[in-house]
Amino acid sequence: MKRIFVTGVSGCIGHYLAEALIRETDHELFFLVRNPAKLKFDYHSRPNLHILSGDLKEIENYGDLLKTVQVAILIATSWGGKEETEAINIVKTLELLNLLDPIVCEQVIYFSTESILDRNNQPLKEAGEIGTDYIRTKYICHAKLSQLAIAPKITTLYPTLVIGGDEKYPYSHLYGGLPDVLKYADLIRWFKADGSFHFIHARDIAQVTAYLVDHPLKETDNRNLVLGNAKITANEAVEKICRYLGKKIYFRFTLSPTLADFFIKIFHIRMAAWDKFLMDYRHFTHEETIAPASFGLPTYCPTLEDVLALRGIERKG
Repeated sequence: MKRIFVTGVSGCIGHYLAEALIRETDHELFFLVRNPAKLKFDYHSRPNLHILSGDLKEIENYGDLLKTVQVAILIATSWGGKEETEAINIVKTLELLNLLDPIVCEQVIYFSTESILDRNNQPLKEAGEIGTDYIRTKYICHAKLSQLAIAPKITTLYPTLVIGGDEKYPYSHLYGGLPDVLKYADLIRWFKADGSFHFIHARDIAQVTAYLVDHPLKETDNRNLVLGNAKITANEAVEKICRYLGKKIYFRFTLSPTLADFFIKIFHIRMAAWDKFLMDYRHFTHEETIAPASFGLPTYCPTLEDVLALRGIERKG
């Protein structure tokens, strides 16, 4: 039985992972939680599950415990505010990693983001130069990981677009707003755009993470895993959504970068440098992505139709 220390279980991915670890393993679990009242899973179901009420900002309080854990799973993050993101995403994350014993700890599973990688799964310099506070600090932390004593034990996960959540679990930002986005389907179906992306459900992320707990990668393996299903183009996504909603597409206008720039100028739309970069970059895809099927496991949500059905969107086509 392993001792597993996890941060970030109160979020969308964290809820799915916590339940997977509780249900599928008998390991001793330590969940660091800032506000236990936000937890929607039953954390009284096992005697060897410990809720540590605290903040990553005081991680030094758990130094003695961290030296005894075999697996650390770091999901907790800060999304905005320069001081807050630098403190949580860089300073305290690195401090936690330095408190681990490189001899006792078998592996660290660290959550980053695909936004700091280019299409060849290499660091994207623009993420460190003009990224949001969240993305920039994730980029900086990633660059520092190789300098740590625990570095050979770190597996980094880079989730692509995360969907997930229901009446039991917190919604991811993207998934929670999906019904509102679909209200514009009648407008979106008239346009074509050059772009592509990956997505993955939080439950599938949890499956992969729980699998890695008991099947750690070797030091010689690729330990930088981009999590996502097969890529889908923007035009394919619109076509699938319209077909699902029973909305016909008769013809479409091409929304080129030039036309987009025209609308930005004519309507005096203000865009941050990172937003402008994303609009020009367009293809948010990677040379290799990982899903549960990569490890011989069933994938819970492999298609866009599954995304809509699981969100409770009625099929009309």
